[in-house]
Amino acid sequence: MEKEQSGTLYVQMFGNFQMRYNGHPLTGEKMRDTHFTSLMQVLLHNVKSGVSRDYLEDVLLGDRDVENRHQALQTIVYKAKKKLEKMGLPKENYIALEKGIYHWTPHIPVSEDAAVFDRLCSQAAGCQEDEAKLRLYLEACYIYKGEFLSTYIGVLWAGAEARRYHKQFFGCVEEAAAILRGKEDWYRLEELGRYVTEIAPFSDWESLVMEALVESGRYEEAQKLYADTVDTYIKERGIYPSGKILEAMEHLGNQMKHSYEVLDQIQRKLQEDSRDILGGYQCSYPVFQGIYHMVNRLMERGGQSVYLMLCTLVDGKGNPMKEGERLEEMSLRLNEAIKHSIRHGDIFNQYGSGQFLILLVNTTRENCDIVEKRISHNFMVGRQRTSVQYHVNSVICET
Repeated sequence: MEKEQSGTLYVQMFGNFQMRYNGHPLTGEKMRDTHFTSLMQVLLHNVKSGVSRDYLEDVLLGDRDVENRHQALQTIVYKAKKKLEKMGLPKENYIALEKGIYHWTPHIPVSEDAAVFDRLCSQAAGCQEDEAKLRLYLEACYIYKGEFLSTYIGVLWAGAEARRYHKQFFGCVEEAAAILRGKEDWYRLEELGRYVTEIAPFSDWESLVMEALVESGRYEEAQKLYADTVDTYIKERGIYPSGKILEAMEHLGNQMKHSYEVLDQIQRKLQEDSRDILGGYQCSYPVFQGIYHMVNRLMERGGQSVYLMLCTLVDGKGNPMKEGERLEEMSLRLNEAIKHSIRHGDIFNQYGSGQFLILLVNTTRENCDIVEKRISHNFMVGRQRTSVQYHVNSVICET
């Protein structure tokens, strides 16, 4: 990361928009002026080429019915100059109009993170030596602090740039990861994966962390990450991770090998602590999925009747509850109600926001109705309008 130079205006476009001069942020009431902020964003992002008057008018005035658009723009620019001076910049003609193009003054140099990112990506793409290429790609990755003007992506030009930089950032990550993988540098691969997962959540980059953990022999951490990732995607977004991440994690999971241990030691680790056993068995979705597959196979040998139940929290009109604190509160209560309403050998999992899956083993359809009533009884308090909607299917062995 470059060291800030005195007399240079530093501009952050990734994540939150910020300007810094001589080590001090330029903030305050002035930054809340929409016209001023929009003018500075588009002007400083195009500091080399400048911005045409017509384009600036479209960005700042839009389709509003303004009698004299040129005059309106001149007024915005004039007010912006006054604000910049009050913010502490040296007195200059900050914004000049020349042949229909607005330019930022060359007397106050500008360093924009997005421009630095572009430069690093271009240099890395043209670099032939792996170590130098890796350094450039990693530097570019760590400059990217979030979406380009993330709170302004509804603005047409900002949204287009955000999509471009997002794609470019992912390309940098893939290039850097490929080089780190070739070097077997699992520490830096994990570091990169965790950073990217935080900056761009729900984008499948957990697979990089998973790979680094497995390849460096940290199997228990990798297994926990696998389970936590699937749970997070389902609970936070109500979706599964993409086929890409599940396939990658399953493939990596197959590589896990444990050190040699005698059977008694292994069995002790597998056994549950009896003090923690209460009600049904709650597990993550990947574990639930594995148990479902195993039960289905066991049914081939005969006889057991197994049912899959989906419990959904609904409002007074019978519609799924909307996201919010109330849903989280009701989900916790339903979680406890299910745990204390099913048998010791039954399995359940929070499938998504306000939804739970239950695997009822060796039971009948009539007993499923009893379980539904028991859950509702344990869940309902007073005259609350929130209730539980049930769907039940028989688990039929596929041969």
